[in-house]
Order: sequence, then C-alpha cells, then structure tokens
Amino acid sequence: MARVLRHLRFLLYTIAAILAGAGMLRAQQPLQPQWVVSIDFFGNHRYQQLFLTEQAGRLEGSFGADALTGALSGKQIHFTSRDQRGQLFDVVATVSGNTLSGELTITDTAKPPVIGRHALSGYAVPQRAPGPPRMVDFQPTRYFNQFSADIPAVFTIWPGDTIHTTTVDSGGVDEHGVTRALYGNPQTGPFYVGNAKAGDVLAVHIKRLRLNRDYADSLDAIASRVKDANLSIKAKDLGQNVRWHLDLERGVATPADASSHLKNFSVPLRSMLGCVAVAPDFGFAPFSTGDAGRYGGNMDYNDVVEGSTVYLEVTQPGALLYLGDGHAAMGDGETTEWGLETSMDVEFSVDVIPGKFISTPRVETTSHIAAVGLAGSIDDAAKMATSGMVQWLEQDYYLTPAESAQVLGSMAEYTISEVPDRNAGVVLRLRKDLLQKLKQN
Repeated sequence: MARVLRHLRFLLYTIAAILAGAGMLRAQQPLQPQWVVSIDFFGNHRYQQLFLTEQAGRLEGSFGADALTGALSGKQIHFTSRDQRGQLFDVVATVSGNTLSGELTITDTAKPPVIGRHALSGYAVPQRAPGPPRMVDFQPTRYFNQFSADIPAVFTIWPGDTIHTTTVDSGGVDEHGVTRALYGNPQTGPFYVGNAKAGDVLAVHIKRLRLNRDYADSLDAIASRVKDANLSIKAKDLGQNVRWHLDLERGVATPADASSHLKNFSVPLRSMLGCVAVAPDFGFAPFSTGDAGRYGGNMDYNDVVEGSTVYLEVTQPGALLYLGDGHAAMGDGETTEWGLETSMDVEFSVDVIPGKFISTPRVETTSHIAAVGLAGSIDDAAKMATSGMVQWLEQDYYLTPAESAQVLGSMAEYTISEVPDRNAGVVLRLRKDLLQKLKQN
C-alpha cells in the first residue's frame, strides 16, 4: 500500500509541475518583434536586424534582408533563412527576457557541408510608445571618441520624435566648465533609430542649436594644408590657445584678451555642429571622432546649423547616430584647426528614407542643397562632391548627365569646408529656388 501511495504522490507532483509549467508559459512575456543580433566572426562583430512574429509556436520574419521560418519552443527559437547567394543560415538561440544567445551555423549549399559556426547574441529593440511623436529630454552621462557600431546605443528614438540633448566641446568640457570626457570631439550618442536599416538614408533635422555658456576656445594656428613654405616659417610659433567671449545678448564673439589691432574685432555668433555621423559598415575599423567620410563624422561644414538637415547612408541596424563638436562660429575650412569650440544645447529629429543609396553625405539648408566631398586631397574631395551632386540631381530632379552639367556650369558654388584633418572637405551647393523651377517641368 505504501508503495502505491508513493507512486500516486509522484504522479500528482508530476501533474502539478506540468500544470505550473503551462501556467508559466501562459504568463511568459510575449516574444519581442524586433532585435539586434551580433554575430561573432572570429572576434569581429557583425550586426543584423532580426524581425520575428510568432503564432502557435511558428516563427516568421526576416534575418537581415532575408526571410526566415522557424519555431518557438519554450524559451528556445530555431529558424533558418537563405540569402541571394544560396547560403543557408541556421540559428538556434535561447531567449531570456530582452536578450538572446545561441549559435549561427552557415552552410554553403554549393559547397557542403557546414562552412562555419559562430556565437550569436542579441537584444530586443524597445518598441515605440503608442500615441503621437514624443518630445524626449536625454541627458548624456558618457561621451565617446569613436564612431563605432560596437558601442551600445544609449537610447532608442523613432522618426518624428524630437530629442533635446547637450554636447560637450571638443576638449570634453561641458556648459559648467567641467571636463566630462577625453579631448578630441567626444560625441553624444549613439542613438538607435527605430526601423532604420542598412540601405536606407537617415535624415537628421537640426531643429534648434543654442549656446549654453559664454566662452569658446580656439587657436591662433594656420593649418598645414593651406600654408606655403614662406608662411610656414612665419607661422612656426603659432598654435596657442585663444579664449573668446560669447556675448549671447548682442550675438557676437570677441577675443577675450584681444591685442591692440583686434580690440574692436568681433564676429557674429553662428552656432553649428562639426560632427554628425552614423556608425560605419562592417569590415571598417571604428573611426576617430576627428575623422570624416561617407558615414559623416567630423565634417566641419559650417552650414550644419539650426534649420539644416544632414543626410547620411545607413549601414548598421538602427543607424547609430552620433552628434557633437559644437562651434559658436567658424570660417570656411576651419583654417585655425579649431573653430570657436564650445558646448551646445541641441534639439533634433530624424526621418528614415528607405532603400535609397547616396554616395556622399548631403546637407540641405533653407536656401541650398549641398553635397559634401571628403577625401585625402582637396582635388579628390571636389570630385566626390561633384559626383555626389550629379547623383542628387539624377535621383530627385531626373536630370541626365548633360543636363546636370548645364546646371552646375551656370550656378555651382564650391566651398572648401575642411583643411586641417586627414580628409579635406569640399562642398558643392546649389540654390533651391532655382532648382525648384526644374520640378515644375
């Protein structure tokens, strides 16, 4: 009898455990629909978006650009997808709340068997809150000196949201005069942009730029790229710090310890951002925040002001947007190696333009469209700017190369935007009021 009771008791415990487990499954948090997955390729991390929908344990969605099918069993997901080359991707992972970890197996169907197994991890992207676009106040606690996809996003934003935040100056000093970061254009961000994916274009709308302190720092230097031998001799002792006073009421900047010849000298304040960037593509090392390229970066184009929009090619999930390097004013080219470097209050919003390729950063102001060329020489930067503008005219105004040539020959405006850095900057801009007549045809 005792033996029968023990078996009965075991059976009851088993049934209770099964029922409890079923209750846990019912109470389990629904599978998140959007993830960012990191694949470890021999110590190099490739990031891809993962979209999942689940119904009765069946999974559908996309892994990168490829459709997937699979199954959910408890906390384990198993799915497969195939790319355009015929490679088969097989993922087995365990979900724990808003994270997952597992393994990716890649099989080349043209050359079986398995060609690689790689560790995989990921996190769920926070979903957009219901209701209208938000006004978000983001107060940074850390700043970064690289444009990198390996830096976790500090916040998720969505197209239409308005973000208010702050930047430190190029030396890492905030509005209170406190050093908060390493010198060298430390950046606010990166911000993950919901729904932005590789192959899209990110439009960054600079809605408001405000100076938040009454001084800026610059140099008395002249950049090497614009000095001949004679000037280099005359300027050999230059490169000293110059403090500028920012008169926010009068809207002018003056040298704080002006020499006799400059005691009446002042320049209008014109707040601008030297750096707007997205994370570079897989295969590229992180870029210094002193550098610039197709991803944007330290472009130092002095028309990135309040009311401007910067367009950048997206190559990473969520784009990963960085901003920083505020200037109270700066002449074309940043010839002194520093503009009037200062901290800034920034308000911006973003839009995502799906499936559009641009070959170089673009800037749109209230009066002009501008293609930004960035290369190792001014000549090559000018070529990139010209090619980028012709692409813009072809995409948005439907012009042939012959028609674009006529437009450029009659109204092109070239500006040298950056000379001290590794990559020089040349900007080609066109007046929007004249281009508007093309759209009326």
